Amino acid sequence: MPADIRLLPSLLGRNIALTTGAASPMEIEQVIQAQVQGILSFAKKDPGNDATFMAFEKCLFARIQDLGRLLIVLFLTVHEARLRTQVGPRIEKAGRQFVRRPAQPRSLNTIFGVVRYFRMYFRGTDGSGFHPLDVSLGLTADRITMTVLALAARLATLMSFAQAHTTLGWFVGSAPSTEVIEKTVLGLGRRTGEWFEQVPAPAGDGQVLVVMIDSKGAPTATDTELQRRRGPRKPNPHPESARHRGRDRRARYGKKPRRKQGDKSKNARMATIVVMYTLKRAADGTERLLGPINRRQYASFAPKRHAFEIARREADKRGFSKGSGKLIQLVTDGDDDLATYAKQYFPEALHTIDVIHVVEYIYQAGACIFRDGSDELAQWVETQKSRLYGGREAKIVADMKRRLASIPTTGPGNKGRRERLTQAITYIEKRLSNMNYKELLERDLELGSGAVEGAVKNIIGARFDQGGSRWIRERAESLLQLRCIEKNGDWDAFIHWVHDDWRSSALATGGPVRIQQKVASPLPTLAEAA
Repeated sequence: MPADIRLLPSLLGRNIALTTGAASPMEIEQVIQAQVQGILSFAKKDPGNDATFMAFEKCLFARIQDLGRLLIVLFLTVHEARLRTQVGPRIEKAGRQFVRRPAQPRSLNTIFGVVRYFRMYFRGTDGSGFHPLDVSLGLTADRITMTVLALAARLATLMSFAQAHTTLGWFVGSAPSTEVIEKTVLGLGRRTGEWFEQVPAPAGDGQVLVVMIDSKGAPTATDTELQRRRGPRKPNPHPESARHRGRDRRARYGKKPRRKQGDKSKNARMATIVVMYTLKRAADGTERLLGPINRRQYASFAPKRHAFEIARREADKRGFSKGSGKLIQLVTDGDDDLATYAKQYFPEALHTIDVIHVVEYIYQAGACIFRDGSDELAQWVETQKSRLYGGREAKIVADMKRRLASIPTTGPGNKGRRERLTQAITYIEKRLSNMNYKELLERDLELGSGAVEGAVKNIIGARFDQGGSRWIRERAESLLQLRCIEKNGDWDAFIHWVHDDWRSSALATGGPVRIQQKVASPLPTLAEAA
C-alpha cells in the first residue's frame, strides 16, 4: 500500500470524514488517482453470474461520493497552500490588526458528505478572528456548504421540513436536520424583501399589464398552542410507547371544548398574493392578445395594502407607471378592501370583477327563486349570463329585484330566501361599473381571475393549509416568499445573489457570515401610512 493512502481514513464508509491532515496536495492527488483506478477496476471486474446492474449502480454511487469528497479536500488544500504564500504573520482589515495563529481544523458538510480540513486563523486584538480561506471561498459559519443549504431550503418550499430532510438524505452524503433546514429558511427569508426590490424587470414584456390580487387564510397557532410549544418540556413517562405517551398527554391537557356551529378551527390569518403578467398584441392586426408573458407572483402575510404597494412598484418597474398611457387591467374578486386600494394605487387601471364570482351569485339568486336542479333554474341562469356577457348587467339586477318583491315576507323558508337573494342583489349592483364583460370580450382582455385562484391553491394552500399544521405568521412569511421565488423560476439567481452579497460582506469586514437564523424577521412594514 502506498504511503499516501495511510494519510487518509478508510474510503469504504460514506460518512467517514476525510481530512487533509498534514497531507500535501500532491499526496492527496495520488490518493485520488488510486481511487479512480479502483473505480475503473471495479467497473471492469467480472462479478460472475450473480451480477445485477442495481447492485453495481448502488456501489458505484458510494464510490463516486468518496471520490467527490477527496476532490473537495484537494480543492481546499490547494487554496489554503496558495493563501499561505500570499499573507504574512499580520493582517489589517477594517481598521483592525489581526495576528496569525496555528491552523485550526473544521468539519464541512458538503453535497458528497463530510470532509475535514485545516486552515489558517487570524485573531484580532479585540478577541475576534477570521479564517482567510473561508472568507475568500465564501464559506459561511454554518459548517454546511451553501449548495446543501440551498437544496434543503428549496425542498422545504415544496414539502414539510421532515420530508425535505428525508428526501435530501437519499441523494447527499449527510442531510441537514429539520431544525437546520428551518433555520436556513428563516435566514434566507431575511433577504427576500431586498431581492424582490432589486430584481430587474423581465425583458420582452407585452403592451398590456394584467394584475390579479386575492387572499387566502393559513392556519396559525393559537395562544394556547404557542404556550404549550414554548413552555418547558414535560418529562416523558413512556419513552417506549407512543400509544401511552398520547394517552398521557390527552389526560394532562384535558378535553377540548366541542366547537359550536360556525366556529373556526384553523385560526386563519390571511395571506395576500399578487400575480402579474403581460399580454402582447397579435401581429396580424386583430384585437387578439397573446400571453401570458413574464408571469410573476408575490405573496405576504402583511396587510393587503402592502400587496398593492408591491404591485405598484413592479408595474412601475415594468414600464406601466402612472401617466405612461399603457393599459393596466386589475382583476379582483370584489373584496371591498381590494376595491379601496385599487382606486388608491391603480386609479388608471381597468378594474374588473372576476366573472366566476358574479355567476356564483347569480346561481345563489336563482336557487332562491326556483327549485334547485330544475330546468327553470338552469334556463333562468343562462338568460342572466347572456345579459352579463351582452352588456345588459343592469337588467340582471332589475329582474332579481322584481323576483324579490314577489317572495312573501312570511312563510316557511321565505326569510332565508329573501336574505340570500338580497345579498346577491347587493353584491352585483354595487359592482356594476366593474362588470363590463362585453367590452372585455371585444378587446380580448381577462374576464376571470383563474391565474391568481390557481396561485392561491398552489403557493399558499398546497404548502400551508395542510391538516394539523399551525403556523406562526412571521416564520411562515419567510417560507411563503421563498416559495414565490421558486415558483417564479428565480431560485438559482436568488441563491447566487445572496451568496455573492454575503461573500462581499465577509471580504470587507473579515467577519464570518451565518445563514441559519433562529428568529424570524418581522412582517414587511407599509411604505405609506395606512
